[in-house]
Amino acid sequence: MQRTLTILKPDTVAAHRCGAIIDRLEREGFAILGVRRLHLERAQAEAFYAVHRERPFFASLVKFMTEGPVWVMALERDEAVAHLRAVMGATDPAKAAPGTIRADFATSIERNAIHGSDSPENAAIELAFFFTGSELV
Repeated sequence: MQRTLTILKPDTVAAHRCGAIIDRLEREGFAILGVRRLHLERAQAEAFYAVHRERPFFASLVKFMTEGPVWVMALERDEAVAHLRAVMGATDPAKAAPGTIRADFATSIERNAIHGSDSPENAAIELAFFFTGSELV
């Protein structure tokens, strides 16, 4: 079994689509080990997305991720990272395969509904950013 992190982004929360996405994740075989609803502060968003600090979209990403509440979830299943990436679809919803979360729920490349860890190594780092080990049951 492998663990990964997902974030249902402010656009998803504002559109009341969390339940639909969680249902889809569970139907895809993900066990939800931990959930936290929070409103990221600027410093938290900047720290979480620090890997993108030099990219031109960093400021707008931080602004977007702090504009409203998010749902942060720890997920587990076989090949969790790769499977979540496939279920999410391409970052740009216009390029996302039909039936993926982003094709169905995202409205733009930035307002793309959901975040998912991109590697098992980053999943461990991202999970530790939001959860302690004892919280994931």
